Amino acid sequence: MIEVKNITKTYMNGDMATHALRGVSFTINDGEFVAIMGPSGSGKSTLMHILGALDTPTSGTYTLDKHDVSKLSDDELAEIRRNRIGFVFQSFNLLPRATVIRNVTLPLIYAGVPEAERLTRAEAALKSASLTPDRYQHMSNQLSGGQIQRVAIARALVNNPSLILADEPTGNLDTQTSEIVLGTFQCLNEEQKRTIVLITHEPDIANHAKRIIRIRDGVIVEDSTNPNRRIINHSENS
Repeated sequence: MIEVKNITKTYMNGDMATHALRGVSFTINDGEFVAIMGPSGSGKSTLMHILGALDTPTSGTYTLDKHDVSKLSDDELAEIRRNRIGFVFQSFNLLPRATVIRNVTLPLIYAGVPEAERLTRAEAALKSASLTPDRYQHMSNQLSGGQIQRVAIARALVNNPSLILADEPTGNLDTQTSEIVLGTFQCLNEEQKRTIVLITHEPDIANHAKRIIRIRDGVIVEDSTNPNRRIINHSENS
């Protein structure tokens, strides 16, 4: 699904160059659950922006589903973000005075999907994200942190993207709620074979993934299967 070859990213401030990424290469196959982990300033946020088609590399290539994302126009990048990538952010980014259903259907409204189909797809996405139907008509500001993040996950799923990109998705959650959200990602990966890339600086969060790519100072220092993976039982995630 993902092939990154010799990606570099350099930011210029006058004559001063900041090298955020220095020749990063890796592949991620369909159905993998991968954590990209590194401390602040490691380059993981820059890498996340490139993987999410929010930025382009200075050099190197990024291929997603056989599309060379590094060479696409702004309109083509927008299409990739809309239809191929589902984003889950730390800050949730929901409309607080809109219902759960309204928040999840918004991407479909922008895509011109008919109303009846929007509702069907939104309800299916919410079910996949393990949110119960009694919450669908609640305003998002009436939900707990874990429920809000599940709504955000459902919104990321509603366009049936090939990639779920989760950027510090538990950063605003307590430990117990974080486990619930991470269990939801594991269910999506195990049961629906969703490809998930999780960006984090926390080893205990990365430990829920099947594979961990560690990045420091703009280079990959380790890329390995996670032998100590924390697996959350479905009953824990209910």
